[in-house]
Amino acid sequence: MNKTTDIIPLDLVRTLPGAFRERVHRTPDATAYIQYDSKHSSWNHYSWQQTADNTARFQAAMRNEGLQPGDRVSIMAGNSSEWVMFDQAALGLGLVTVPLYTNDRPENVGYILEDAGVILLMIEGSEQWHLLCDVIKPQLNNLKRIVSFEHIEESTELPLLALEYWLTDEHCELQALEGDPEELATIVYTSGTTGQPKGVMLSHTNILWDAAAGLSMIDVYPDDLALSFLPLSHTLERTAGYYLMILAGGCVAFNRSIPQLGEDLQEIKPTILISVPRIFERVYAKIKAKLENDPAPVRLLFNTATSVGWDHFEYQQGRISWSPKLLFWPLLKKLVASKVQAKLGGRLRFAISGGAALTPDIARLFIGLGIPIQQGYGLTEFSPVISVNKLDDNLPFSVGTPLTGVETAIGEQDELLVRGPALMLGYWNNPQETQRVIDEQGWLHTGDQARIEDRHIFITGRLKEIIVMANGEKVSPADMEMAIALDSLFEQVLVVGEGKPYLSALVVPNPDELSHFCHENGLSDDPAVCAINKEFHHAVLERMRRLLHAFPGYAEIRKVAVVQEPWSIENEMMTPTMKLKRNKVINRYSDIITKLYAGH
Repeated sequence: MNKTTDIIPLDLVRTLPGAFRERVHRTPDATAYIQYDSKHSSWNHYSWQQTADNTARFQAAMRNEGLQPGDRVSIMAGNSSEWVMFDQAALGLGLVTVPLYTNDRPENVGYILEDAGVILLMIEGSEQWHLLCDVIKPQLNNLKRIVSFEHIEESTELPLLALEYWLTDEHCELQALEGDPEELATIVYTSGTTGQPKGVMLSHTNILWDAAAGLSMIDVYPDDLALSFLPLSHTLERTAGYYLMILAGGCVAFNRSIPQLGEDLQEIKPTILISVPRIFERVYAKIKAKLENDPAPVRLLFNTATSVGWDHFEYQQGRISWSPKLLFWPLLKKLVASKVQAKLGGRLRFAISGGAALTPDIARLFIGLGIPIQQGYGLTEFSPVISVNKLDDNLPFSVGTPLTGVETAIGEQDELLVRGPALMLGYWNNPQETQRVIDEQGWLHTGDQARIEDRHIFITGRLKEIIVMANGEKVSPADMEMAIALDSLFEQVLVVGEGKPYLSALVVPNPDELSHFCHENGLSDDPAVCAINKEFHHAVLERMRRLLHAFPGYAEIRKVAVVQEPWSIENEMMTPTMKLKRNKVINRYSDIITKLYAGH
């Protein structure tokens, strides 16, 4: 590993395309991106110069569309070198990139494209095309061109064109307009407390500053290799796994798919991983499941390894004194820890976990096995990283210390307030919401409750009931519950899923409507039967899906449990003002909720 950094200083570049151009100038022949070629069953390596040359072809095609600085262009595709080239081409022409999730609902995508006034849309292929067909034509008057990576053999009046026909073959020079670094670079739509998403406006300065501040906390070297699997539409991956790597000169390999993540980890052997807790939870679950079937001596050896490994970590951090049992760590590392490390490629220098809380048990296990996980914290509104643990100052149950230059304060009701150069310009077309979250002193009100000890931030709760799923997506259960409760079938409903891979719901059905509903679907209306009838659950979930059509794609109820006893003041499930006591209900039905997530 080359231990000499090659970080591009911000006093040398002013914009995101300026940073890309400088990286190409510094290390033109170094590998920038690695991507799997399914046609030839091989991994292709692209240098910085090759990436720049292809980016210039994207720019020429964009110029042919008559796009002007400030116009919005959008991409709806998985992580790839094409994603990077589209983004860099747009930024270099002064355009504004609007990223889209590939699995979002058509209605949601339609709203974003219309609200942002997107002129050019790039999609991956037929899957995204069919997802969008119902919303593109009636909603999007601004859209002038749709470009697909793949050929889509369909007759359509819409301006659809395959990428190979859209790109020019002529040699072009890469452009990087050096405009005002405070100008808008991207609009990232994030779900709020209402059904409609909000467009977070981030400038070149916002993102560049955040990436550079991250590099002041953790060293990244030109020989580092990151495996990119969080969607680039996710601001954490985009800033820390893409722009930051341009500044540092590291290489990025694109994961083929989440089901193939395990294979790619072992094949690519990354040194850096940026993840959400869900990935570690999956590995943790597999380890625990295997241990249950292992002989007692194997379980003892494993538990001893994690315990001694944890003490080794605490000793390295300077928090405990040396103990003779630490002498066993090299042997335990070889016998136990190295085998788990190999599952993640065997070369990880560090793994950043953000987007949601990592449970203490999981953090202790992985760190105890010598896999340095560092929790961080951020918001899209802050480009997004606010804090992160350093390798030599890692308190795993905190979300780290603020990036240098980020100010923090504790406001009313213990709300965490932050401000600094990475703070967004505001919400697109939504000044009222901007004024609500950024006060007159420039503090961003995060909505998270926290305490700060020795500069480390500990998140303790949320001012509003927001569910943070295992993949980092945030949903407002109250808004979803309100939408579901508008249907007379549901007397009461409570959405759960904190730290889980999907959302579930507890429902108290209206007895009269239940009977009618079951009759229509040819089912028994006995509540006890409904509670265990899979066909009933499927019918209810389908009904909920229609009720939640306006919410983002990840806000989907995947499982449901029927509760026969209404929640009331008498059984202490509601307040005197008829507000549901969420924690009381969740605690009361904890066994049922556990079953909803069995095996996950």
